[in-house]
Amino acid sequence: MSMFQWFQDVADAEQEKREAIKDVVKTIEPKMREIERALQQCHHLPADKVGVCTAEAAKGFEAMKALYAQLAEKVPPGEYYRYNMHWRWVTQQTVYLAALMTFLNDGSVIQLQDIQNLLGVTSNDPADFHIDVEDYLMGLCSLPSELTRLATNCVTMGDFERPVTISRFISNLYDAFKLLNLKNDSLRRKFDSLKYDVKNVEQVVYDLSIRGLAKAKPDQPQ
Repeated sequence: MSMFQWFQDVADAEQEKREAIKDVVKTIEPKMREIERALQQCHHLPADKVGVCTAEAAKGFEAMKALYAQLAEKVPPGEYYRYNMHWRWVTQQTVYLAALMTFLNDGSVIQLQDIQNLLGVTSNDPADFHIDVEDYLMGLCSLPSELTRLATNCVTMGDFERPVTISRFISNLYDAFKLLNLKNDSLRRKFDSLKYDVKNVEQVVYDLSIRGLAKAKPDQPQ
């Protein structure tokens, strides 16, 4: 009977670890939604005013650092992949929001190292708590659909230049993803959806061009 009691003790300890991790993730989700609400303002602001919403989002990411530090403390050393299913989705969404903020600030693609610095997660050791490459790529794949929506809203606001910039950005991102030999089913499906974003934003630019409202600009160095 003592053996079964040991099994129960192990199971109880495991459940306690998982519940502790879930509790921290639950505190991350509201902060993530706050950042999302701040960045959603970009759809209603002219280009020279989007700094207002990105500054607000940056404050939210500062708070995220402490939350991710708490999460890292709850994960036993060397057991990252045993528990990472509990925070994968929220991390992918956080990467997407960070990527959106970065694009709005300077039109660039956020790098994995930048994500790590933003969240205070500095380790690249798979045995330690880190930002998984697949979660980073999944987050990036969510960006084009939001930018396509932004391109449409820019036209509504009378801004005919940003859709051209957005179209070039999405096309370049899509071309970069095509260099990867993606075999993971979920990431591959996410990547496959990018071609629809490319098509949709190109249609926006085409409609502007045939009306003489915008001209495509030559590619600029990244």
